[in-house]
Amino acid sequence: MSIKSLLGTAALAFASVSSAQTLNVYTYDSFASEWGPGPKVKQAFEAQCDCELNFVTLDSSVGILSRVQLEGSESQADVLLGLDLNVMQAAKQTGLLAKHGVDTSNVTTPGGWSDEYFVPFDQGYFSFIYNSEAITTPPKSLKDVVENQDLRVIYQDPRTSTPGLGLLLWMKAVYGEQADDAWQTLAQHTVTVTKGWSDSYSLFLKGEADVVLSYTTSEAYHVVAEGEHKYKAVSASEGYYPQIEVAAMLKESANSELAEQFMAFILQPEFQNTIATNNWMYPVIEDVEPLPDAFTALPSDDQVLTLPAEQVAKQRQRWINEWLDATTR
Repeated sequence: MSIKSLLGTAALAFASVSSAQTLNVYTYDSFASEWGPGPKVKQAFEAQCDCELNFVTLDSSVGILSRVQLEGSESQADVLLGLDLNVMQAAKQTGLLAKHGVDTSNVTTPGGWSDEYFVPFDQGYFSFIYNSEAITTPPKSLKDVVENQDLRVIYQDPRTSTPGLGLLLWMKAVYGEQADDAWQTLAQHTVTVTKGWSDSYSLFLKGEADVVLSYTTSEAYHVVAEGEHKYKAVSASEGYYPQIEVAAMLKESANSELAEQFMAFILQPEFQNTIATNNWMYPVIEDVEPLPDAFTALPSDDQVLTLPAEQVAKQRQRWINEWLDATTR
């Protein structure tokens, strides 16, 4: 889509709402969909704020960041909902964000939470998903997926997809300076690399691949929503790479008081209770309704791999170029 078309779409999204008592929230499309958390979040927040909560949807956290970078201080967004751990530093470097002032002492992400610009709203862990009826000896690690030439693999593009970027960093965390060789190995048995998660997962469900990049909680989705037990998450003996999704408010918000109210609302049970079975991630506070049994325990801190945010922001483009070079040889 062209920049002109993109901005035209944004104008249409805002045309039907009044800015005086409307909170404009940029988020990704699945969050705001009829089956996502968005409708319940909208209903609960509007009951508290006497306002209108208006979702403007994009395709991923990468898309949200790109949009606000394009619009700069002229952005009509009040809140960005759906950035993640891996683009936080880049978002902060735009200079467009305001400090939120929310008490995050009850947040249960690994290591706790203390960032003054971002409030987390859910958490999860990247994983490859396989069909246990089709694969009797499943891989047990990221290296098993990368190095087993008999596995047909589908994953997402790190330039356009949040999970794709997560895999990029997971590969770097596990393989380090050998990531280039690992990407070449994986390319030899990769079926395709898609722009987004939904395309990948649809192909996997049609039997086009043996494993697909997704989340550990995809297994829970199939059990709870479909009563289907054959889809399993691959173990990660080297450690899981996390996704923590966050919200931030903009300094130039026309509705800063509403934005502050919404940022605090994110950590309330009314919001957090929508996460597990609508966004298929883990909530970030303990004061929530009991999770379905299909949600397995969170990995312990020593099972989680992360790279420093500053390093990710500085090296992301170089690592993307490394991936492109290795997979197009």
